[in-house]
Amino acid sequence: MRAIPAEPAAPDQLVWYASYGSNMAADRFGYYLAGGSPPDGARTNPGCRDRTPPRSQRAVWLNGGVYFALTSRMWGGGLALLDPSLPGAAPARAYLLTAEQFSDVAAQEMYRDPGAELGLDTALRKGRDVLGEGRYETLVYCGRLDGHPVLTFTARWSRPHVPVEAPAASYLRLIGGGLRETHGWAVERTAAHLAHRPGARGAWTSADVATLLSA
Repeated sequence: MRAIPAEPAAPDQLVWYASYGSNMAADRFGYYLAGGSPPDGARTNPGCRDRTPPRSQRAVWLNGGVYFALTSRMWGGGLALLDPSLPGAAPARAYLLTAEQFSDVAAQEMYRDPGAELGLDTALRKGRDVLGEGRYETLVYCGRLDGHPVLTFTARWSRPHVPVEAPAASYLRLIGGGLRETHGWAVERTAAHLAHRPGARGAWTSADVATLLSA
């Protein structure tokens, strides 16, 4: 990952938001833009100030690996988190948004009220920016795509610093559906990938996940 010099982002600047978790499912991500409560979810999203759909979407890979830890307030069970220092690459889905929309999506993930602009310049210059101590409160710069910066968020810690936790069935089904619609994977490949993520491994078998995704 190569950091670049950057000025503070204007609200209408375009950035790619890269999701590696439940927001890979386009319908699920729509609740972050338009607001509302997704099926099986336990939380209502306020939505973005600008509810315009993404300008573009793309299947991408991010440096590092995804694991499940902590407890999701929305789904129960472990949360999907990215550790960029892990070996390999993680499949993800990138949405082309304005910097304002990205700020509002990030605020909702951080359990903050949307409406304030996030300063993106530190993440773009240094590769990451720790905005808080909690989950999804660290911005990560993942490079550029079609001339626009690719950004995601995760926790400030690395994988060995937190106990893993098995994801809930509804959450795993949502992530699996997002992987399939984004990357075009078969059920078997998707199930094997998810079952081998730390936190899911040992709690879910590939066959269990395949049954879940086929239901």
